[in-house]
Parts: sequence; C-alpha cells; structure tokens
Amino acid sequence: MDLLLWITIVFIIVGFAVLTFMKKGMESKLAFITANMEDEESSTKAKTGSIIWWIVSAAAWGIVSMFLIVWCFYNHFG
Repeated sequence: MDLLLWITIVFIIVGFAVLTFMKKGMESKLAFITANMEDEESSTKAKTGSIIWWIVSAAAWGIVSMFLIVWCFYNHFG
C-alpha cells in the first residue's frame, strides 16, 4: 500500500475518534445553553462559539476526507 492510502486511513480514523470524543462535551454544553436561555452571559456566548467551531471542524474533516478518498481512487485506478 502506498503512503497516500495510509495517510487517508489514519486521517479518517483519527478524525472520527476525535470528533466522537468531543461530541459528549458538546452535548453537555448544548444542554447548559438550552437550560440557561434567559441568562444572557458571556459564558453562554463562549460555549456557543465552541459548538460552532466543532460543527465547522466536523464539516472540514468530512470535506478533506472525501477529497483524500477521491484522490486515492484517482491515483490507484487512474
């Protein structure tokens, strides 16, 4: 197997593990925000920002993973 395939596999597995590990923390932050909707504090805004960054990073991980998979198929079969 070539290096690109190994990089793709490791990137997908490690990224999935990190996003899964961080998911529980994001769920607790979301529960805190929904429980304290009437309190407009800076801590709520900070927690909301971290949730947004988690969503952005998950989307970026997915896009890069798809790009790497397509690139692997292109190099292997092309």
